[in-house]
Amino acid sequence: MQRYYFDHNATTPVAPEVLDAMLPYLRDVYGNASSIHNFGQQARLGVETARRQVASLLGCAPKDVVFTSGGTEADNLAVFGTVRAIHDRERHVITSNIEHPAVLNACEQLEREGAAITYLPVDSDGLVSVDDMSAALRPETALISIMHANNELGTIQPLAEISKIAVEAGVRFHTDGVQSCGKIPTRVKELGVDFFSLSGHKFYGAKGAGALYVRKGLQLEKVQYGGHHERDRRPGTENVPGIVGLGAAAELAEKHLVVEGERITALRDRLELDVLERIDECRVNGRGAPRVPNTTSIQFDHVEGEALLIALDLRGCAVSSGAACSSGAVEPSHVLIAAGLSRDQAKSTLRFSLGRQTTGEHTDALVKALIEVVSHLRALSPAYSKSAA
Repeated sequence: MQRYYFDHNATTPVAPEVLDAMLPYLRDVYGNASSIHNFGQQARLGVETARRQVASLLGCAPKDVVFTSGGTEADNLAVFGTVRAIHDRERHVITSNIEHPAVLNACEQLEREGAAITYLPVDSDGLVSVDDMSAALRPETALISIMHANNELGTIQPLAEISKIAVEAGVRFHTDGVQSCGKIPTRVKELGVDFFSLSGHKFYGAKGAGALYVRKGLQLEKVQYGGHHERDRRPGTENVPGIVGLGAAAELAEKHLVVEGERITALRDRLELDVLERIDECRVNGRGAPRVPNTTSIQFDHVEGEALLIALDLRGCAVSSGAACSSGAVEPSHVLIAAGLSRDQAKSTLRFSLGRQTTGEHTDALVKALIEVVSHLRALSPAYSKSAA
């Protein structure tokens, strides 16, 4: 059976160029990058080359890049590190209710520690209101954390406008760029952010390597305790092969960003058009907002998303549901609920995220499978039978 992968927002395959860059550091260059002998310095060279590559993608100085184990650690370091550094006054954080759990759960922990959190609502396209942001500011606001692009809808937040508000108020501004980095321009000075989180496996690097951009001069309270690695901001022996792969992935992304972005956008738009024209009672979530090129969230009325996902997988198409599974219970996506969908609508939604290996042949096969599966599942649905009658 031919298989097609439409879940690149979950993870991406390691690019051949990235694997080639990593292999010497898995096999031959095995020194500890903190050791001063030749073996260690060879490893250090790989780490610092990667730091320059990531910095080039972000448009920042290499020394402003802190390597982490991934996006979650980078988010935690920015959120906890900023807020916990304040000891002499009340602490307040502004975020949105569609953030990744790496930010939302960190904020919940800060609430348990006595901080106040404002969770901003979003509109039907999943966008935060700049007016709501301004209204939420307090004298004790220490941090604004708003993601760059949403992992389910693909919608892009107005970071430049939020940045102006943050600068005028003297508030630190963090963005989770895990789903935008490598897909759209992420020059941190243009975005106006103080902190930017990224994860290598979302743009063809290896799992276990990420980074946090920290604007020059900003201090972070330690989140982990150990050695004095990463300019005393993140302890622990460096994952040299993963970091080298992250650097190679960043260089590859910067090289192909524009051309690949245009190609993927055209494929996604074609996919959406085919689905909307050939399948009744479905809609694209967040279609009215700016989106990253590769992501589309489509709701199929009268169909359970989990059943649709499984049926598509049996036909060789890997996609993602708009629902999150926890302890065996399927709950509707907090993102889709926040965007105004009902529980049934949210549970009838699938996310399709395209990648470098996706072709028109692949999307055609997906549409064909969708037509067959949706028709079959609706025929089994009493709710659809009644509405059709």
